[in-house]
Amino acid sequence: MRIRRTSIFLILFLVPIFIVGLLGCAAGPNDLRGSLGSGGSVAGFWLGLWHGVILPISFIFSLFNDKVTIYEVHNSGGWYNFGFLLGAAMIWGGGGATVRGNGE
Repeated sequence: MRIRRTSIFLILFLVPIFIVGLLGCAAGPNDLRGSLGSGGSVAGFWLGLWHGVILPISFIFSLFNDKVTIYEVHNSGGWYNFGFLLGAAMIWGGGGATVRGNGE
């Protein structure tokens, strides 16, 4: 009986709180997407890939300089995001440990 009450409590109270917490972390809309940046262009896949590759360095510099950012807001949308994610995955290893079998 105690296990059943605990399960009902988890389902009715904790799961919705967890879901609302995750939704609170979701990114908002990018109103500058598709608009021209200071260089007169919109960042696409290749610039997103480059920004993903230099992410660790950009992050360190952004801690000390307010003019350095790690993500270009004047981007083309999905293709820039895909390039950024791919570049970051190449630097941080992606799923290489899984493919390698953890050294076994």
